[in-house]
Amino acid sequence: MGLHELVSRIGDIETLDRLTEPLTRMAKRLVPAGPVKDVLSGTRVGHPVHPPMTDVPIGCFTAATLLDLLGGRRFEAAVENLLAVGIVSAVPTASAGLSDWSDTYGSEKRIGLTHALANVVALGLFAGSLAARRRGSPAVGRALGLGGLTTMAAGGYLGGHLTYSRGVGVNNAFYQHEPREWTAVMDAADLPAGSPVKVQAGDATILLYRSSDRIYGIGSRCSHAGGPLEEGKIDDGDACVQCPWHGSVFHLDDGTVTHGPASVPQAAYDVRVNDGRIEVRRR
Repeated sequence: MGLHELVSRIGDIETLDRLTEPLTRMAKRLVPAGPVKDVLSGTRVGHPVHPPMTDVPIGCFTAATLLDLLGGRRFEAAVENLLAVGIVSAVPTASAGLSDWSDTYGSEKRIGLTHALANVVALGLFAGSLAARRRGSPAVGRALGLGGLTTMAAGGYLGGHLTYSRGVGVNNAFYQHEPREWTAVMDAADLPAGSPVKVQAGDATILLYRSSDRIYGIGSRCSHAGGPLEEGKIDDGDACVQCPWHGSVFHLDDGTVTHGPASVPQAAYDVRVNDGRIEVRRR
């Protein structure tokens, strides 16, 4: 059985839902919608922050293990310092991962749980390695460090599967090719004020919304998880739409993200009425 098939089967283990459901509720309480959620989701960055944050603990733990194996006793202090930095940096990294994981479903949530458990075990092994070294047992510390690196590699593979195979954290509207030229999409008379409508322009889907003084147009497929924005709640005062799936909020004017968990803005469109027809083009 290949690794891909093995991980896919983990996603089919429904028994794991006994853990994922209460942990999801806990995660939602710990990281509710708001400024902290926005930071952990990478709302102001333009993509999720959990993947790049993993570079610090992974780099520290890997460097510590290599120095331990190749550097000898003269690098013992450096190894301990690297382990300590890795352990500390793992806390905000795990927090961002927890925030992202709480908005997944089904098999992705089960694989994500296994990914998290592997990393927790690895972190425990590295912490045990540091403690053993400080107690004067470098051989035990080296063994625990090797165990931590092996477990961390397994957790990293699971994280890579979620991103590259399952598309968790990937812009769900990246494949839509927005029209660059003016394209007619519907009769202007068929767009009532205050009622969002989804239209098609080529292979791109667009949310049109008529307010009292203008017509807005942004991509209708939420970049976070593909939610239908045309079914979301619209705030006329702030000219924003809230995704009905996970609560991401986007400006209708330019598609920018106001609140996460989304981090990638929606495509924004210029809109005009020409001979009674609404026309759009990518801004």
